[in-house]
Amino acid sequence: MNLLKKINVVGAILIENGKILCAQRGEGKSLAYLWEFPGGKIETGETPQEALIRELQEELMIDVEVQSEKFEETSYQYDFGLVTLTTFICFLKRGTPQLTEHIAVEWLAPKELTTLEWAPADIPAVEKLMEMETIR
Repeated sequence: MNLLKKINVVGAILIENGKILCAQRGEGKSLAYLWEFPGGKIETGETPQEALIRELQEELMIDVEVQSEKFEETSYQYDFGLVTLTTFICFLKRGTPQLTEHIAVEWLAPKELTTLEWAPADIPAVEKLMEMETIR
């Protein structure tokens, strides 16, 4: 029996001026060219919020404030494993997103999010965001 690995990841719904940061995965990665909320794996001993702060410093070279309550949690079965994605609303404290892992970033209003092709695990959070009138 093939037991797929379980991967716990966090994603940032980073909000600035009513827009949300969307990041496009690079080629050669799993889910290449799909869009996601930036973030990454939770390391042993980290809280989800600590993991998100670390990942955003590493991937985008920014400092963020993470809200304590999770926004959405989704599990999705990919061919490489079962991914559980927990997203949190975040606010930029310092820096401008730099592309180190991603090939593109876009700041979009919630109603514009469906113009991108999202990674499947991110879609429930995208749909929840689109139902919101305003975001801040």
